[in-house]
Amino acid sequence: MPDAAQQDLKRHLAGCAKGDKKALERLYRASSAHLYAQLLRILRDESAAQDCLQQVFIRVWGAAGQYDASRAKPMTWLSTLTRNIGIDWLRRQKPQDATDTDAQLETLTGEQDPEADSMSRQHADHLRDCLDTLSPPHRQALEMIYFQGLTHSELADTLTQPLGSVKSWIRRGLERLKSCLTGI
Repeated sequence: MPDAAQQDLKRHLAGCAKGDKKALERLYRASSAHLYAQLLRILRDESAAQDCLQQVFIRVWGAAGQYDASRAKPMTWLSTLTRNIGIDWLRRQKPQDATDTDAQLETLTGEQDPEADSMSRQHADHLRDCLDTLSPPHRQALEMIYFQGLTHSELADTLTQPLGSVKSWIRRGLERLKSCLTGI
């Protein structure tokens, strides 16, 4: 996202923190399409994505004063908030089977800018290659934590494995991914 757009988002967030409804409207117009697409990728349900998007902007209205520009870009902060709301929604639903993780990884890309889209695809390909280097238990644990939003305890119950083993798989898997992805 260009610096000018980031600056606009910062101003809109500052306005929201001061209770400026027009700032919220401008923030919505500037970011809702991106955030809605993110929710669709996570939830795979239009109705749920619409409901969660509404929750995102309700949360933004109440928490805009907590945004700290020194810690994150505005869209990063909004995307993190959006992802958390989407995962919370998934956790309230019945856990689903995550069998097609390559398709799920593919949906994590899809930028509007062709150059950014190309970079995102390269990153997704690199991530897929790195995931292929993991042992099956490590990969499955990471995929279920990320794509289904399960907690460690929920994952241990789902896999009928001891909690300590599941935590070790996740830690080791993340360590191997970090090591593999350092080339990005």
